[in-house]
Amino acid sequence: MKKFFYLVSGIVIIALITISCQKDSIDAEVSADYTTESTSPTRTPSDCTTIPSGLLVDSGGNPIETGYTEFGYNYQAHMYNGDYGYPEWKLVMKWNEAWLSNKDCDGDLLLDRHLGYDAYRGSGAWLTNHWMTTYDDVNGNMCEYDDFIKIIAAPLDATLTDGIWYNVDGTEIGPMIWGEFAIIQSIINDPCNGIEGIDYNSPDHPGLGNW
Repeated sequence: MKKFFYLVSGIVIIALITISCQKDSIDAEVSADYTTESTSPTRTPSDCTTIPSGLLVDSGGNPIETGYTEFGYNYQAHMYNGDYGYPEWKLVMKWNEAWLSNKDCDGDLLLDRHLGYDAYRGSGAWLTNHWMTTYDDVNGNMCEYDDFIKIIAAPLDATLTDGIWYNVDGTEIGPMIWGEFAIIQSIINDPCNGIEGIDYNSPDHPGLGNW
């Protein structure tokens, strides 16, 4: 059972891009260009268009509104709260402005991603995933399982070696995911299998800021 859940966790992490593509993606279209340089925003916050204006649309041209969509996204609040493809799996995702903004400041009437940067690297973008489920153990007892991870966009001066991102002084940031990103913390709780607590902490730092 332990191996089963570790396998499922890996699949869930990787497949988050698939879910997002199907439901007005928040994390698809990330770049695999590890040498992207940053540029500066040309518009001030006062020029930005917000969701309450009613003018913003998703990639399909549908108006974006405040509150939750039928799929569980709340773009204004920077979060998703719903299932993960199966009713028994609950998924909560939260992100910051750099990952997916709740406004448009570049004039295309779409929610901005990594505004001021050609790609996510160096933008300070972050995402958290928290999924929960229950299962029956070999004795028929109901067990609870949850997994929480933090993901950040790798800094511009970071280097990728053998699937691990390292900062400029050689300190490990975390395992690479989706090309430009690193996992900086993983917490797994599976009491029925004796697993509780931190599974991975970035040796650099596990906090979401200062990247």
